[in-house]
Amino acid sequence: MTTPSILIIGAGFGGLAVALELQRAGIEDFTLLERADDLGGVWRENTYPGAAVDVPSPLYSFSFAPKTDWPKRFSEQRDIHEYMRGVAEKHDLVRHIRFGTEVTDAEFDETGGTWHLRTADGAHLSTDILIPAVGQLSRPALPNLPGIDTFTGDWFHSAEWNHDVDLAGKRIACIGTGASAIQYIPRLQPDAAHLTLFQRSAAWVLPKPDIAYSKLHHTMFKYYPPSRLAERLGVWLFFEFMALALTDLPGLKAPTVALADRYRAKQVPDPELRRKLTPDYPPGCKRALFSNDYFPALGQPNVTVETTSIEAITPTGVRTSDGVDHDVDVIVYGTGFKGTEFLAPMNIHGIGGRKLADVWGAEGARAYLGISVPDFPNLFMMYGPNTNVGSGSIIYMLESQARYIRQIVTYLTTHPDHHLAASPAADQKWDDWLQKRLKDTPWNFCSSWYRNAAGRITNNWPGVTALYRWKTRTFHPNAYTKTFTGTPTP
Repeated sequence: MTTPSILIIGAGFGGLAVALELQRAGIEDFTLLERADDLGGVWRENTYPGAAVDVPSPLYSFSFAPKTDWPKRFSEQRDIHEYMRGVAEKHDLVRHIRFGTEVTDAEFDETGGTWHLRTADGAHLSTDILIPAVGQLSRPALPNLPGIDTFTGDWFHSAEWNHDVDLAGKRIACIGTGASAIQYIPRLQPDAAHLTLFQRSAAWVLPKPDIAYSKLHHTMFKYYPPSRLAERLGVWLFFEFMALALTDLPGLKAPTVALADRYRAKQVPDPELRRKLTPDYPPGCKRALFSNDYFPALGQPNVTVETTSIEAITPTGVRTSDGVDHDVDVIVYGTGFKGTEFLAPMNIHGIGGRKLADVWGAEGARAYLGISVPDFPNLFMMYGPNTNVGSGSIIYMLESQARYIRQIVTYLTTHPDHHLAASPAADQKWDDWLQKRLKDTPWNFCSSWYRNAAGRITNNWPGVTALYRWKTRTFHPNAYTKTFTGTPTP
């Protein structure tokens, strides 16, 4: 038997997860195509001050590659990136990575049953199986504000931090209040002449149970694995509880809401500021944030929280809808990512030359199990539609997808000349089930990046991560349409 050739697009956590799973199964005929000159995905790109994970590291890591000497429970960008490099080097994955290779186009050849790829430097590649692992949070999004290009000072997106700009003593405008802003604002505030946070909606903030791991912790985790596994299990159960509160048992939200309210009241003594920082939307609509220093930073004398909507960016700063001009030296956009534009800007064409973006159309992305799309044979996505987590570790979800895709590769190895794409019936049944579950989730009742312009929730998984693990536990060939080249094998 000959293993089909495999190209994996992206060398972030998703690409590494599926590559490692294939390798552990004895499958070596794969190559990761990485547009940058280093692996790491978002953990390579996001270097803003305070960048860290919001899931404890014992869970935000591969189950088969534990790290016993994390510096902190909630690790920072540098440590996570080093972990990813270490795992890749230990498992000899680096030799499988082709750096500096950005895929622009992929087209399925129905005659030969292969995918043909073109890259930004003009190279042409072919493969039997194509696995995009480009993530949902890799393309920064700037707000659609009049005059955004007219500002004469320094400006940048938090995911493309300009470390050459000295922010000390500067008047800084921070636009956005998401998971990144809550981390870098406390780092900017102490040295800023003044910091103005332009807030469209307040965040639900919970205390961050962070600790620095001591030598004793490291020793226990290394020489007494049950201690490490117990912490991983405890973290996993906590986030599964949170996910149940979001999707299946909303009554469980009450204790979390009470905790957030008490925490806000304690950390924000000023009643006017506390009013501004109190969310006006249901808990869970946007991802809950963990921080011990965000609220205290916003209460400092050199910080203003501005809730009046932005009218325009001017050459000297920000103009709000009340006509006030806020002159600043630097603008930092913490405005998230183009998370609903799956696989963009790549052009992907399947059977009949149909473009994937056109197949999805205005309604938005969808895929069976978040992995396979009808009429796109042997294309299997990592971190595809509706596989993001509202609570929990995406690494757990990626491992589930990688195990499922490995089963598909094994099947295709024993069935040469077969090409698989989710059947329309299986895809529709899956989507019907998803939409029914999503209907009553908090994400359906407010505006967030989880929903696209058509109002469809394309990103989030509506349940606990264990449910997704169960759904992807076994590959069922009867859920797929089979096409053939050559002589089909019985």
